[in-house]
Amino acid sequence: MAALERMDIRMEEKTYKTMGGAGAMNIAVGVVSLVVGVTSGILLIIGGAKLLAGRSKILF
Repeated sequence: MAALERMDIRMEEKTYKTMGGAGAMNIAVGVVSLVVGVTSGILLIIGGAKLLAGRSKILF
């Protein structure tokens, strides 16, 4: 019976560590996604502003 209890505790520890690793990975991926999203949004705004500013320089 004691062997089963030790095995159960080991499985709980393994589950706890796995959940901690998965949580840390989710946070890291979320931060990277946030940075990429903000950066691409800023680049799109700058590009659009340059296009609108250059619109008056076009001669037909």
